[in-house]
Amino acid sequence: MPPRKKLKSAPPVIGVDRFGALPDHMLHHVLSFLPAQAAVQTCVLARRWRDLWKSSTGLRIVGLDDLDELSVQDIHKFVDYLLILRDRTDLDTVQIKLDEFSKEDQPYVNLWVRYAVMCKARALTVHITDGDLCLDDLPLVSRHMKTLELSGVALRKTFLDFASCPALEDLKMTDCGIEADMISSVSLKHLSISDCDSDLDCRIRVSTPGLVSLKLVGFAGRTPVLENMALLETAYVDLGPNWEDGCLHYDSHGVFCGANNNACENCVRIEDGYSSDCVLLGGISSARNLALLSESRMLYSKGPNHEVELKGSYTPMEGPSIIPEHLNIVEVKCNVVDKRVLKVLKFLSACNIRFSFE
Repeated sequence: MPPRKKLKSAPPVIGVDRFGALPDHMLHHVLSFLPAQAAVQTCVLARRWRDLWKSSTGLRIVGLDDLDELSVQDIHKFVDYLLILRDRTDLDTVQIKLDEFSKEDQPYVNLWVRYAVMCKARALTVHITDGDLCLDDLPLVSRHMKTLELSGVALRKTFLDFASCPALEDLKMTDCGIEADMISSVSLKHLSISDCDSDLDCRIRVSTPGLVSLKLVGFAGRTPVLENMALLETAYVDLGPNWEDGCLHYDSHGVFCGANNNACENCVRIEDGYSSDCVLLGGISSARNLALLSESRMLYSKGPNHEVELKGSYTPMEGPSIIPEHLNIVEVKCNVVDKRVLKVLKFLSACNIRFSFE
């Protein structure tokens, strides 16, 4: 038998670091999605990676995974060294998410927030799960920040004056204690206030004339005064069960607040001489899409099929100025028409809105 031919062995596989062959700016972008601890650890991958983390375009002071409970005490020494060793390059995004927080930790976090501003961060997130962070009551000065997201933070007077943030367009506040009597921004386009509270005796004034979308949900305290928002397109307002307002001049006959010069101090800023302005509708009446909701548990039903849907149309006549001219359709949906719903319907009827059952 003829001798068998020897099979040629496959050539050895040579590892190619295709990822590491990317240009620096792309690797900096990739590193920006990693927690700061993991980004620094990439320095051991190869010589090419040794200093890349120092110029990452993002800084994420967060846990290594979703199961980690991160406290300031666990990480503040690491972060302090990181900020010292990091190159003085600009940052696109900064995220600070902490699970445990105490008053002793405030100086560290305030320092990290100021560092983000100094590095021209365009998006900043500060999220505190357990405990209230009191940010320094200093004006936020940044010509570069476009997005600011705050959660579990106590906000004082000066911080919420965004006159020195001309690029700010998106502000989101969740579970925050608002200790300021005014939120003001000329540039702001999107504002979300969810599950926040205020212990102030006065109402918080929201002055954002360029706002395009508004979300106000679950506010505890006196309902904020919404000043004119002429460019508003979408508004979603659900005050929840903890708001501390009630119209003092509304009766069972459907007389709306302000009728016959009957100004209501809970609904109108009479102390400022603006007795014709309404707390909510005066500011958001220009919205093309408007949702005003109440807690579903405020309505009662005796069965699963008790559902009522009404559709109303507006007839422009001489009436209250809070009804916008462009209003076409009003829909009211509820499980059952109880006394609270009847009051709403009577108020809307007084505003020349007529309803039919669907």
